[in-house]
Amino acid sequence: MAMNLYESARDHVIITAHRGAAAGNIPCNTIGAYNAALAQGADMIEIDASLSADGTLYSFHPWMEGQHLGTELRIPNLHDDEIKELRYVNYDRARTEWGVCTFDEIFERYKNRCYINVDKFWDHPEKISDLIRKHNMEDQIVVKTPPEKKFLDIIEAYAPEIAYLSVISKDDGAHEMLKSRNINYIGMEVLFSEENSPLCSDEYIEKLHADGKLVWVNSIIYDYHAQLSARHSDDTAMAYDLEDGWGWLANKNFDIIQTDWPLALKVFLESTGRRFRNK
Repeated sequence: MAMNLYESARDHVIITAHRGAAAGNIPCNTIGAYNAALAQGADMIEIDASLSADGTLYSFHPWMEGQHLGTELRIPNLHDDEIKELRYVNYDRARTEWGVCTFDEIFERYKNRCYINVDKFWDHPEKISDLIRKHNMEDQIVVKTPPEKKFLDIIEAYAPEIAYLSVISKDDGAHEMLKSRNINYIGMEVLFSEENSPLCSDEYIEKLHADGKLVWVNSIIYDYHAQLSARHSDDTAMAYDLEDGWGWLANKNFDIIQTDWPLALKVFLESTGRRFRNK
């Protein structure tokens, strides 16, 4: 089944579940979290990339073994049989049933079911690209990097046909430059800490749309002191004011919103008539 992110974005705001939908006894980046995200209406799941000592790709955020697995051992130093014995811990640090899943497991399970954003692509570009092609999932995968030459050269070398978004925190001409590269450049992920940033201006978003590009925004809070969307965030929406959080982003006409609360975001957008386009 062919999938087309442009067509999906023309129909509705794309909801991306950051590391799945984690809560209670289901930790992030697990099959449970990805299943929960899809059950809650997410269109896309985000996965991280770590490589084992045997060269196997796992969906695990680098350097977070202590927080998520309760161990100081590191995935890159472990063999696959050792990784299979690991289990995520929950918020109370109790061991759960959820193990660390491989890219192969994720790709096979979610083939033709949702879009997948592969984070940390630049750490293992050749292996990730080869796996995407092995599973024939070029139409489902999105990869991102900053618009630095060293990263763009990697994309051109290993993944020129795979959908690519550039991650930017300032408008320094990256959009025009990217159009000249041999890259399947589909849009921008914009990071901004203030509302007066050019990256969230109507003019900038309209310019990208006029050129057929998508605009991705993050409502997630990874670090409260490093705002990604000028405090129009999950925290603002869920703890204080839905309109000031997600409503502000929806009114800006962003195409993709990455959230830790996919169901609540979906309900909000649909109940206020801002999920579906031209309806």
